[in-house]
Amino acid sequence: MGLSKEDKEFLKQLARDAIEARLFNKKFPKRKILESLKHNQGAFVTIKKKGELRGCIGYIKGYLPLYETVEQMAQHAAFNDPRFDALRKEELKDIDIEISVLSPLKKIDNIEEIEVGKHGIYIEKGFYSGLLLPQVATEYQWDRKTFLEHTCYKAGLDRDAYKDKDTNIYIFTAEVF
Repeated sequence: MGLSKEDKEFLKQLARDAIEARLFNKKFPKRKILESLKHNQGAFVTIKKKGELRGCIGYIKGYLPLYETVEQMAQHAAFNDPRFDALRKEELKDIDIEISVLSPLKKIDNIEEIEVGKHGIYIEKGFYSGLLLPQVATEYQWDRKTFLEHTCYKAGLDRDAYKDKDTNIYIFTAEVF
């Protein structure tokens, strides 16, 4: 991955501008897009208000150029995360934006490959799927088993569904800023 400091600053400002444009019904500012941000890559935008989760949405895979993914996911995290009400104008001063740019998914057959703090987990079984970013396990000080259980739970599965033969487990890394 290896985004430059300039790339990261650009993406953080882009995310904030996208939220403000929608919040205040303003025209989104035109800007020259850095060449390094035009490749398709998955990313999540997390919004925290006074340290507490306020919204988090993203694309697991690179469906769009990275800058477009961040722009869209910032608005979705602020206004369309079903766990929270839409962000209000008066909350804007209290939010922090965190961006997680994802590596491609890697399917694993051995859970020992999961390094807590380094890897995020994506689990799918039938029509169910769930993802937790690498920083979640670190924030909650989870071990590998607990991380897997919570990812299953988020997917709407039994906590030990990761042990089932028909459950697919993927790992990825994230550049978080």
